[in-house]
Formats: sequence, C-alpha cells, structure tokens
Amino acid sequence: MGISKVMGCLSTILFSAFICLKKYGRTYTAAPLLLGALVGYTVSIASHPAINLPLILGKSSHGSFPLWSKFLFAPYLLTVRAYVVFKRTKRRESLYDEISEELYLGGWPTSLSRLPPGDPAVIDCTCELPRSYFVPAESYLCIPLWDSRSPDPTQIEHAVRWACQKRSEKKPVYIHCANGHGRSVCVMCALLVELGVAESWKDAEKMISQKRPLIRMNAQHRKRLEEWSKRRIGSTAK
Repeated sequence: MGISKVMGCLSTILFSAFICLKKYGRTYTAAPLLLGALVGYTVSIASHPAINLPLILGKSSHGSFPLWSKFLFAPYLLTVRAYVVFKRTKRRESLYDEISEELYLGGWPTSLSRLPPGDPAVIDCTCELPRSYFVPAESYLCIPLWDSRSPDPTQIEHAVRWACQKRSEKKPVYIHCANGHGRSVCVMCALLVELGVAESWKDAEKMISQKRPLIRMNAQHRKRLEEWSKRRIGSTAK
C-alpha cells in the first residue's frame, strides 16, 4: 500500500476518533486528533501519484525544514521519524551495505557512527526526513521524494552526475532514503550503470539484492529507470 492510501486510512481513523470524542463533549481533548487528521489528509493528497508534490513539506536543498513546516506538519514529520527509528529496532538488517567499492546504500543515518566510513558524500532521497547534522552541506544532495515514489529521469540524471563528480574526487558515496529499500535503490541502480559497474539497471538491481536482500523497488521505480536508460542511450548515440 502506497503512502497516499496509508495516510488516507490513518487520517480517517483519527477523524472518526475526533467525531466520537466530540459527541461526548470532549472537544478540547479531541482537537489534536482533528489536527492530525487534517495534516494526514493533506499529505495523502500531496503524495498521490497524480499530484506528487513533495515540496509541500518545504524541505530545502540543504535538507532543512522551515519553521512553518515544522509547526504545520509536526504531526506527520515527528511520527515519521519515530516510526523509522522504531522500525529499525525491529528489523534484522544493517543500516547500510557496501554495494560496490565505496558505494553505499541504506537508511537515514541518525548518528555519525551510523554513517559509512570515509566521510562520504550523501544523496538523500527523502522529503520527510532532515539532513543529519553531522553531514556537511557541501557533501550533501537532496532529491526530495515521497516514500514509495520514484525520481523522474531528470532527477535520476542529476543525482548520478553529482555522485560521479564526488567519485572523481575520490569520495565515497552514500545514497539513502528512510530504510534503503526503494527510492535510494532506484538512484543506486542508475549510478552503478553510469560508473560501468553494471551493464543495465536490471543487472544493477540483481547486484544490489545480493548485498541488501530486503530491497523492494516497485513498478514506478522500474519504469523511471527504463525511461532514464533510454534517454542515456539516446544521448550517447548522438
């Protein structure tokens, strides 16, 4: 189930709870539920594939959120962070894995000790999580994406070119999303092809799955990678 449906269902539950409490005269007690429902419905609509507007959260290119976003979307942003940390404690999986030499794939790093070695350049594929404070702005690129959504070919190309530049500077590259299973995998597939590590994105996906078995790209990820591949072949042929 995609993020749009999940948020829609959760928001409906919160709104139903608000109505129920309001009937018993507990309006003030129920107010947070109404706020959570409204924020949830907003995220549900903005993350729908037909709209796909991650910029609504206001995450900057430097990975920070403005005060208005922290206040307005607090129920969503705080819940997501708590869920990511909680889910990580329940999953028997390393935070990140080295897919190829100095190319790392994984989840959102919450401390310096959870960052891959070598002071890596970081590509952040989330729109809902902030840049970790220990990651320098000059070594950071944000490709803001909703959970389960895919970057378009232009975003993929931008990320790949940036990563290739960092590799030419002998810097390791760490690509992450929330858990290192979907959004970041899509970008890593393209990077492996561009660097000549894999012949195609399909080969890259197989290579990644051997190192990180729990990855799960969806049909949209694969479609965007195919579009990127065709553009790449077309530009090379010119």
